Amino acid sequence: MKKTCIAFFAMIALTTTLQAQGFRIGIKGGGNMNKIAGQSFNNGFDFSYHLGAFAELDFTKKLGIQPELLWNESSTKPSNFQAIYGSGSLSANFNGQQQVKLDYLSIPVLLRYSILNGLLTLNAGPQYSILLKQDKTILQNSQAAFKSGDFAAVVGAQINLSALRLYARYNIGLQNINDIDNKDKWTNQQIQVGLGIRL
Repeated sequence: MKKTCIAFFAMIALTTTLQAQGFRIGIKGGGNMNKIAGQSFNNGFDFSYHLGAFAELDFTKKLGIQPELLWNESSTKPSNFQAIYGSGSLSANFNGQQQVKLDYLSIPVLLRYSILNGLLTLNAGPQYSILLKQDKTILQNSQAAFKSGDFAAVVGAQINLSALRLYARYNIGLQNINDIDNKDKWTNQQIQVGLGIRL
């Protein structure tokens, strides 16, 4: 599944690059306010960060796409995880004060729609994330608690000032990342704010 998704996004990026009227690349980074929605986790957002690279492919003065490759950290705190999974072989060995950190390789492919003579760009599109690392101590038997991939929808806006990019976006997970059972649905939610530089 991972290889298929990566190949699909790579094919889209290559095809659109060959057809694009304008092509730019850059680097970016910023902060994440994220949470895992589900009764096992706290409702509040926790801070983490992201780093990566982007490309801007314009078909017209207003329309284009923006594929990205991001190292994306998500962190949250469990609430009643132990109460739900505290029996039998799925006994949790952390309390509600410990941080759960998930490292993802995120691949958003966003539609770009530019307004105000290119000063403002509206973005929307899908994002597939590959789980690179999770806390293996979440369960005493070292079973993985989270699925290896996540699919999300992304909406946001970007201010373009010469080579500078200022952006904010909201990512909402569309699939259950709970890999233990189906008792509780877990979905990623994330607000991203950051700065990009066109190279």
